[in-house]
Amino acid sequence: MSSGDLTLLESHLRSARARAFVGREQELANFRSALHDGGPSVLYVHGTGGIGKSALLRRFAEEATAAGRPVAMVDGRTLDPSPAAFEAEAGLVLRDARAVLLVDTFERCQGLEGWLRERFLPRVPVGALVVVAGRSPLDVRWQADPGWAEALTVIRLRDLAPVDAKALLAARGVAPALLEPLLVFAGGHPLALSLGAAVAIKDHQASDRWAPSQDVVTTLLEQLIGEVPSPAHRHALEVCAHAYTTTEDLLRAALREDAAPLFAWLRRLPFVESNDCGVFPHDVVREALEADLRWRDPQGYAAMHGRIHDHLATWVRTAAEPDVLPAVQALFHLHRHNGTSPSSPVSQGVGEIQEDPFQPADADALMRLAGQVDNEESAAWVAYWLARQPGGFRVYRRTETGEPVAFSAWLRLEESDEKDFAADPITAAAWAHARATAPPRTGEFVAVGRTWVLPDQQGDSPVMDLIHWRAVACCLRADRMAWSYLAVSGPESSSAYMRHHDMHDITVRPMLGDEPYALFAHDWRLVPAQAWLDRQNQLLMSGARELAPAPQPEAAVLTREEFGDAVRKALRGLNRPGTLTGSPLARSRLVERHPAPDPATALRELLVRTIESLREDPRAVKLHRALTTTFLRGVPTQEAAAERLGLPFTTYRRHLGAGIERVCEELWHRESYGAGR
Repeated sequence: MSSGDLTLLESHLRSARARAFVGREQELANFRSALHDGGPSVLYVHGTGGIGKSALLRRFAEEATAAGRPVAMVDGRTLDPSPAAFEAEAGLVLRDARAVLLVDTFERCQGLEGWLRERFLPRVPVGALVVVAGRSPLDVRWQADPGWAEALTVIRLRDLAPVDAKALLAARGVAPALLEPLLVFAGGHPLALSLGAAVAIKDHQASDRWAPSQDVVTTLLEQLIGEVPSPAHRHALEVCAHAYTTTEDLLRAALREDAAPLFAWLRRLPFVESNDCGVFPHDVVREALEADLRWRDPQGYAAMHGRIHDHLATWVRTAAEPDVLPAVQALFHLHRHNGTSPSSPVSQGVGEIQEDPFQPADADALMRLAGQVDNEESAAWVAYWLARQPGGFRVYRRTETGEPVAFSAWLRLEESDEKDFAADPITAAAWAHARATAPPRTGEFVAVGRTWVLPDQQGDSPVMDLIHWRAVACCLRADRMAWSYLAVSGPESSSAYMRHHDMHDITVRPMLGDEPYALFAHDWRLVPAQAWLDRQNQLLMSGARELAPAPQPEAAVLTREEFGDAVRKALRGLNRPGTLTGSPLARSRLVERHPAPDPATALRELLVRTIESLREDPRAVKLHRALTTTFLRGVPTQEAAAERLGLPFTTYRRHLGAGIERVCEELWHRESYGAGR
């Protein structure tokens, strides 16, 4: 091949690269200022792998050459990382005040950073320009040195803006129908965009449902991450990719080992950022790691997800009020790929909208908003319940102006109130359905939720995310909630979403003015919070939008009297497993989370444990002896039990009756309030 052919090929490559270069206006402006206007002598460009640092340096080289400046290029991938080798390749900039030195892939020789700062760069003549590009941020000692304040500019290279990302894809010849799926996959990351485009334009079957192949994902990971020190570090990266944000505490729960050094390592990675809630990876790194692990090790992925999910679910239930929404956001980020759960990226919409408790000064604005979104009857509904339950309302306002753009109500109904029901057909319908289906028991309540959102804030928006998270928090943190109902106008668009979250249309359509409302209901005694979360996990892992109803017996929701009768019958059949299998207690909340392999075994263990617990109370020792002898020792008759205890039959019966009532009380408390008092 002749030198002329080589020149033609070089020209072709340069032209193709120039066409694919888009955006970076601010970075180019910084370079031109330094090149022509006597700006800073040193530019340091840093960013994740594949973010476009090398392409930017090539553009810098072209502009410097066009300006008649001599250019020296140093590539850390081929450089011996020693001062002598660096100076041998970069020495031009020490001898010529018009020279431009461009250093690429500096992370490969990052050990020279201190020498560069203290020994090499101070010898560069004024007028020369040095640009260094690498993945890692500069050492803080650069910032601490006042001498570098005017001589150094640090540029963090980020994703391309959406318009530039589309321009890059168009330059690569991507058809308009493929733009959206490629942007969803790659965001504004240049390497991911280029890889995706190269594959998609050759795939004649590609459509708007295009997704990256495993080869694309593998190539991305190799370019973005490279080698990691150990399997533990790889697992830490996978946790960081799966969680919304990662803290040392979450990492410890997910890995069950010393998390401190792994968390410190994560913080130093060039593609990992941090905010007040923890650390998180670049979106492209996140999605590539997620896709790779799910494909490579589905069981490992499921186990990791389960540990993270359990940790975050506990946080939701125990968080202080200021942390409730961040906790729910972190939990539901795990479900971002199930097709219906809201999932805002770490940086999207953060801070645009804030949630506040209702304040009396908000009343007029909320009633106007309700009338604007619905009708005057809806505004009257708001006025009525603001006076009755102001603490049940939350306001969502633009942070910039304080203007309310949405609000929600979460009403608590504890008993029949004819005045409420006469004024409000929605709560009347919810209460009537609960009473007719499975009435709330003493101490339980029914919740009714409603929302009002301005049209421009509906759909996929930060407002809707916050409202969803608040509703989930109300359900998962509630104490003794029997039913929850969500009232929705225009039910057709909401049905699939509600079914996905196990909320079911009750078919009754209460009217406010001329507007019918659908009521979507969930009985939290039949499917409690943990079972509801387990169902969401099953949807995620199966990739389904809905689950077919499992063939299982209907759960039992018993009144206090029915519960006591069932306990007495279960005690009499304690040593006959068949009796316990048919007990309604075996289908109650009492045994739902017991670790025993089947409900009958769980029920027997709970009964025995409750009897044994009476021994710890000095006042109940006699009751414990009567119960143990009668139900655990296998005596044939109560007379035989009294004889064995050496008690008159009437005294024995009194002790036994009091003991049975004590067991009923203890188990009813567990059924109503959970395991602990």
